[in-house]
Amino acid sequence: MIHYHGTPISGSTAVAIDALRGRHGMVSFSRPDQIGIVAEVCQSFCLDNGAFSEWKRGKPMDVAGYAAFVEEWRAHPGFDWCLIPDVVGGTEEENDALLDEWGLPGWMSVPVWHMHESLGRLDRLCHTYPRVALGSSGEWPDPGTKSWWDRMAQAMDAVCDDLGHPPAKLHGLRMLNPTIFSALPLSSADSTNVARSSGLDEHWKGPYTRNLGRRDRAYILASRIESHASASRWTGRDEQMNLELIG
Repeated sequence: MIHYHGTPISGSTAVAIDALRGRHGMVSFSRPDQIGIVAEVCQSFCLDNGAFSEWKRGKPMDVAGYAAFVEEWRAHPGFDWCLIPDVVGGTEEENDALLDEWGLPGWMSVPVWHMHESLGRLDRLCHTYPRVALGSSGEWPDPGTKSWWDRMAQAMDAVCDDLGHPPAKLHGLRMLNPTIFSALPLSSADSTNVARSSGLDEHWKGPYTRNLGRRDRAYILASRIESHASASRWTGRDEQMNLELIG
């Protein structure tokens, strides 16, 4: 799977360059600070519409501005795909309307299924688009909780075939935690864990970690995340991480 590290990376430009070099990046329209660095040093990158950030601030997103942002960067050889604008706490009708209004090609455009939406909408999106992003919302805002896993199991059971394979490539929004993506058949996932945690001194205690600089912290975090892969298939809520592979 592809591990997309969200930006901006805290610290100096040199820290960001070292943290992202040779990796995969995600740049949000709400924080495009390091798009130039990402485009130069990452293997590839995707673009986030910034809807989650604007939703947290209580503001509507600038759809026209985002479309122009995507148009500017879609020709770059490292560009993979972009999220279609969405309303995080919106209705299915609102989000379907945004899909209809989005004018860029389907191969590069990824819709978001929000966990408070119906399983029928997820199935429809998975049979319409080559890639679908899964977003935590409604009663399930925090990835990894018990109730979140129960809802995710419903989603996987609804769309995966008898072998546990989804009909489209799945991307996990804010799911770049090995305890999460190693149990799901995701093609890719993202988070800002490296960007945020590398600059938080309170997360780095003890004699072996307290003197690490931001550059070392970012490298360690990214390396640990990327040492894990997603599950090859969905095996059910009670059989996570495909343990049948190791006997």
